Amino acid sequence: MNSLVKTFAAAALIAVSTFAMAAEGPGSKAAKANVNLSTADFAIEHYVAVTTEGESAGVEQLFAKDFNQKVQSANAKTNSRDVVVKYLKKQKGEKLNCALSTEILEESVDYMVAKVTLKFENFTKTDLVTLEREGSGWKVSKSINSYK
Repeated sequence: MNSLVKTFAAAALIAVSTFAMAAEGPGSKAAKANVNLSTADFAIEHYVAVTTEGESAGVEQLFAKDFNQKVQSANAKTNSRDVVVKYLKKQKGEKLNCALSTEILEESVDYMVAKVTLKFENFTKTDLVTLEREGSGWKVSKSINSYK
């Protein structure tokens, strides 16, 4: 009788802990990780990590609410913040096989423009990134991509 009670108690404990973990959801802690975006340099470094190295922590934190991305190509296109964030989250862990260079074109107290160049085997992607200070942190407010 005593062992039967212990068995039921163990089963109940396992069930409760399983339901508690399921309620949290997969990756809920990792998705809410805060990234240090206190300087423009940290923000551009994180942008490069997100777009080229598949970094997924702090993706939503990185982009301003009114962010948009313009892609200059044969089929010019504009992507909203939601589309870009969704795409980058899907690319989690994917590293691009390219040579990377970053150049700061203009910088002030509240504003930065950087040129990120990705050289692939058959083409080059140039990304002009605008960052702005928002409160005590920095956010990417615009991205213009071109391909050669």
